[in-house]
Amino acid sequence: MKIGLMGGSFDPVHNGHLVAAKDAIKQHELDRLIMLPADHSPSKFPDGVTAAHHRIAMLRLAIEGEPQMEISDFAIAQGGASYTIGTVRHFRVQFPHDELFWVMGSDKVPSLDRWRAIEELGQLTEFISIERPGAVSPPQPATQGLKLDRCIGNAPEISSTEVRKLLKQGHSVVDLLPPHIIAYIRQSKLYQ
Repeated sequence: MKIGLMGGSFDPVHNGHLVAAKDAIKQHELDRLIMLPADHSPSKFPDGVTAAHHRIAMLRLAIEGEPQMEISDFAIAQGGASYTIGTVRHFRVQFPHDELFWVMGSDKVPSLDRWRAIEELGQLTEFISIERPGAVSPPQPATQGLKLDRCIGNAPEISSTEVRKLLKQGHSVVDLLPPHIIAYIRQSKLYQ
């Protein structure tokens, strides 16, 4: 079985995340894609991260009707900073005979050589780099043994940071988020 793992803060989950996940599933023939919301990312400030239960609830709404997508709260349950190596070790134990793929945006590729335990990570998983149409592909990481597969993405250029800013300012995000996520945000009074 081919299993994709896609981590992030998903604060909030947006159309870019969902299109990227679907692109990875389709182009790399993944059987499953597990979305892993982080407690907080070591590359981001933990201040202001929306409560985990809200981010998980939004993810559940977002993947409703997508049978190949699922959510794991593993990273949140661990608490603190989430490092890819810890997550991949966990899923390697869970799925010892399956192929694992870490799905990420191409913007992460230039820093891949600096990720914690990158050599071990390269032995445990392959990487799928989601590239925006027309974007210049980042160079292959220098770390020996890394398998980096490129995926031509169709995801719109969206950032959760920009979505939060627009919501706080009262602007429309109708083209950036699924309607049921917008309804959840309003009902829960998030990002005000």
